[in-house]
Amino acid sequence: MFKNFLRITLRHLWKNKSYSFLNIFGLAIGITCAGFIFLWIEGEMSVDQSYPQKDQLYRIMTNQTYDGKTRAFNSTPGKLAQAIKEEIPGITASCRMSGHKALFSQGDKSIFEWGGYTDTSFFRMFDIQFTEGNVNDAFRQVNSVVLTEEMAQRFFGTASNVRGKILKVDNKTSLLVTGVIKDVPKNATLQFSWLSPFEIFMQTHDWWQYWGSYSVSTYVTLQPSADTARINRQLYGFIEKRQEGATARPFLFSMNDWHLRGEFEDGKQVGGRIVYVRMFGVIAWIILLIACINFMNLATARSEKRAREVGVRKVMGVAREMLTLQFIGEAITMAVLAVVLGLLIMWTLLPLFNTLVESPLSLGLNQPRHILYLVGIALLCGLVAGSYPSLYLSSFNPVAVLKGFKAKQGSAAWIRKGLVVFQFTTSIVLIVSTIIIYQQIQHMRQRDLGYDQSHLIQTDMPPEVAPHFAGIKQDLLNTGVVEEAGLGSGAMLYISNNSSNYSWQGKDENQDILISRREVSPGFMATWGLHLSAGRDFYTNSVADSNNVIITEAMAKLMGNGNPIGKTIRNGDDTYYVTGVVKDYVYGDMYGKRSDPVIFYCRPADADQLFIRIKPQVRPEVAMEKITAVMKADNPAYPFVSSFVDEQVNAFYTSEILIGKLSRVFAVLAIIISCLGLFGLAAYTAERRVKEIGIRKVLGASAAGITGLLSKDFLQLVGVAALIAFPLAWWGMHSWLQQYAYRINISGWVFVATAFLCLFITLLTVSFQAIKAAMANPIKSLRTE
Repeated sequence: MFKNFLRITLRHLWKNKSYSFLNIFGLAIGITCAGFIFLWIEGEMSVDQSYPQKDQLYRIMTNQTYDGKTRAFNSTPGKLAQAIKEEIPGITASCRMSGHKALFSQGDKSIFEWGGYTDTSFFRMFDIQFTEGNVNDAFRQVNSVVLTEEMAQRFFGTASNVRGKILKVDNKTSLLVTGVIKDVPKNATLQFSWLSPFEIFMQTHDWWQYWGSYSVSTYVTLQPSADTARINRQLYGFIEKRQEGATARPFLFSMNDWHLRGEFEDGKQVGGRIVYVRMFGVIAWIILLIACINFMNLATARSEKRAREVGVRKVMGVAREMLTLQFIGEAITMAVLAVVLGLLIMWTLLPLFNTLVESPLSLGLNQPRHILYLVGIALLCGLVAGSYPSLYLSSFNPVAVLKGFKAKQGSAAWIRKGLVVFQFTTSIVLIVSTIIIYQQIQHMRQRDLGYDQSHLIQTDMPPEVAPHFAGIKQDLLNTGVVEEAGLGSGAMLYISNNSSNYSWQGKDENQDILISRREVSPGFMATWGLHLSAGRDFYTNSVADSNNVIITEAMAKLMGNGNPIGKTIRNGDDTYYVTGVVKDYVYGDMYGKRSDPVIFYCRPADADQLFIRIKPQVRPEVAMEKITAVMKADNPAYPFVSSFVDEQVNAFYTSEILIGKLSRVFAVLAIIISCLGLFGLAAYTAERRVKEIGIRKVLGASAAGITGLLSKDFLQLVGVAALIAFPLAWWGMHSWLQQYAYRINISGWVFVATAFLCLFITLLTVSFQAIKAAMANPIKSLRTE
C-alpha cells in the first residue's frame, strides 16, 4: 500500500511539474528562512552555557541612585568579594577581576592583548582547563601570567612547552608564563587572552581598597540549594554598613542572564536581546505558516483536477480515511523534498548569513537534535499544509463528480481568500516594521552627538610617551593629512570615571549627582569637534590651566543661574575654576535625550588615548599610511593599533543594526513566498476561466480589460490585508519605540508607501499570468464548443 501511495504521489508531482515546483520551492524558502532564524536563536541561547557551574555563577551588580535616578553598574569595591564570602552563608566562592588591555612583548614582537587581573579562585569558578601547568601553581608568584592557547601560539608559535618563558608587559614589568589554558569559547560573555594575579593590580592602584571606589568586577558561586532572595536581602545594605551614606545596593545577576537579559531600568531587569530572540522565533513560525498556506491554497484551488480521481477511487472501495492519508502523505513527501532543497539553499547561503549576523554558525547535521528538528519541521509542515486539502478532497461525492458536476468551491474559495489575506497581512506588518526600524536606527545614528565622529582616529597613548606629545603632534600635522590631534580619556563614550564627591557654591547638600571626569590635553576640544558655548579653551601651555576646568552645559545648569565662567568647583581639598563651557555631547546612554554632566581637566599626563582628526578630503588609507609612519618613528616601543571613533559609536547600536538587517531579509522572503502563492493561484484562475476569456475576446474585450478583470480580485484581497495589517503594525512599532527616549514619530507615509508597494508587487505577480491569458488565441480555447 505504501509503495502504491508513493507511486501515485510521484506520478502526480511529475504530471503537475509547475504546481509541484511552486509548492516545493515556496516551502523550501520558508524552511530556509525559519532554519536560519532557529540557528541564530540557538547561537544566542548557547552564550555562556558551556560552563559547568553556570546555574550557580553570578556577577555582583550594584544599583546606585543619583539625583533620583537608579542605575545598574557592574563595578564593585575591591574588598567586596572576600567580605561577602566570609559573612554571607550560601556563597561558596568569590573572585575579583579587573579587565585590562596590555602590551605584551618578546624580542621584536609586540602585541596588545585583552585580559585581566584576578584571584586564583577564578580558575575553579569558571572551570578553566589547563593544558600546561595547573591551578595550584598558576599564581604562586606575583609576577606571573597564564596565557590562552591562542595567545601562546601568537607569541611562541606553539601552545606547548612555554612555561618558564618571560613576557614583558607595557615595556616595564617582566612576567613569568606559569600556565597555558584552553581558549575561551567564542560564545562566552567574558573574553580574555591572559590572566595575572590581582596583587599586580593592587600594587599600582591603591584606591582599590576603599569601599567608595567601584573599580573591579566581583563574581560569586552559590550552593545549589542557596536562597538567592535571602542573599540579595543580605547584600542590599552590605556596602552602606562599611561606608556611611553609600547609595550602592549590591545584588546577584545570574550568568544565565548576562547575554540575553542584561538591560536594566530604574534598577530592575527590563529585558535585553531575549526580546528579539522571542520576536524572531515568532517570525520563523509565521513564515513557515505562510509557506504552508501556499500548499493549502493551490491544493484546494486545483480540486477539480483531482475530483474524478477521488470519485473513481471511492467507487473502487477506497475509504475516505485512506484518501485522507494519501493526500497527507503527498504533503509530507513534498515537505521532505522542500526540507532537502532548503538545506541545500542554507548550505549555499550560510557564509553570507554568518557575515550578516557576525557569528560562526553551522548547520550541525552531525548533531542528532538538528536531524530531529528537520524531521519535525517536515512532518509539521506536511501535516499543517496537507490537513485541510486532504479533508476537503476526500469529501467529494463520487456520484456527483463522475456525472460531471463541478466540485463546490464556495467554502474552499473563502478559505483560500482568507489565507491569502493572512499571508499579505503578515508580509505588510513585516514591511512596515522594517521601514520603521530602519528609520529609528538612522535617527539614532544621524543625531547630533555634540561632536564630529567622522574622520576621527583613536589609539593608545602610553604614560611615558605623553610628555613627548607636543613633538608627536607637530610631526602628525607636518604630514599634511592631519587636521588636529589631542590627548583624552578612553572613557569619552562611556559612563565611567565618575564621582558624586563634587561641591560648588549654592549646591544643595542633599543633592547627590553623578558627574563624569575626563583628562585631556590642549587641542582636544578642537580634535573632537566639541563646541564652546562660553569662555575659552585650554591654553597651549597645560601648566597654566592645571587648576582650571571646562564643563558641559549640563554641569553649568547644575551650578545655577548666571555666568558659570569663574565659578569654583571643589573635589575634596582641591579647588578648580571654570574657564569654559562646551555644549553637551552624547555618551553612555546613546538612546537617551539627556546628557550627564562632565568636567574636563587639563591633564595630558593622565590621558591614555591619542585622538587624530584627518582632513576630510584625504583618503583614509593614504592618511593611515602616513600616520602609521610617524607613530612608528616617534613611538617605536609600541605598535600602532588604531580604530575609528564612528565604528565605536556604531557598536552601541549592534543589536538594533542586526535586527534591522534581519527584518529586511525576512520581510523580503515573506513577500517572495506570498507572491509564489499568488503566482500559482493566478495561473490556475486563468486556466479555469480560459473559455470565459475567449468569449470576452471574441465579443471585443481588450487585453488590458481582461488583465484588469483577472487582477481585480487579488488586488482587493491585498487591500483588505493592508487594512488589517496597518493597525497591527502601528501598535507593534509604537510599543517597540517606547524603549527609546530619543525616538522617531511614526509617519503616515510609511503606510501609504507600503500599500502602494504591495499593490504594485501583487499586480506585477498576477499580471504575467493575466496578460498571458489575455493574449492567448481565443480560437484555441473555444475550439471544442
